[in-house]
Amino acid sequence: MDVTVSSTTVNGRTVVDVTGEVDVYTAPALRERLNALVDVGRTDLVVDLIQVRFMDSTGLGLLVGVLKRVRGLGGQLQLVIDAERLLKVFRITSLDQVFTIRETRDEALAAASLTGD
Repeated sequence: MDVTVSSTTVNGRTVVDVTGEVDVYTAPALRERLNALVDVGRTDLVVDLIQVRFMDSTGLGLLVGVLKRVRGLGGQLQLVIDAERLLKVFRITSLDQVFTIRETRDEALAAASLTGD
C-alpha cells in the first residue's frame, strides 16, 4: 500500500492530510513532507490521520521526531485521529500522553487558536 500526503494552510496553520498506510516503506514520504514544511517555517502543524488505515513503529518514530523538532522551534503539532485501531497504537506506546490528539480537524484548529498561536 502507498501513502498520500498533502498540505494546506487554514488560518495560518498548516494542515497535513495523510491517507493510506504509514510503515517502513511509506514513512520516508511523510517524513520528507513534514520536514520540508518545518524547513520553511511551518511549525504550527495539524496532522490529519483520519484516512490512515495502518501505522507501524516507523510512523510513530517519525512523528515523535517531527514533534521534538517543532517544539524545539516553539511550534506545536496536533494529531487528528478518530479511529480506535489507530488510537490503540498511541495508547499502548503511551504516546497519547506525548501528543495532543483531537477527534476532528475542526477541534484541532479551534484548540490551536485558543492557545494564541
